[in-house]
Amino acid sequence: MTGDVMTRFLGGSPVSIVVRLVLLSILVGVVLAAIGLDPMNILISVERLIRTVWDMGFDAVRWVWRYFLLGAVIVVPIWLLARLARGARR
Repeated sequence: MTGDVMTRFLGGSPVSIVVRLVLLSILVGVVLAAIGLDPMNILISVERLIRTVWDMGFDAVRWVWRYFLLGAVIVVPIWLLARLARGARR
């Protein structure tokens, strides 16, 4: 009777559930290690991860801004000259 209750509670046989949990834990551990989390000091690792993502976000904004300015130096004067030339023809 207790085996049936345990199987229903766990959602399968206890051995298969333990094997699944072990494999899933290893997989999640590999993913978390790949993004730089350390199990010994998880709070520091999470803070470092958030700071890195934050910095990457602002680096991307700076990168886009620089290319925007570089392109605008060429595009805006050409557009302005084209508008002035089109207006002079009318």
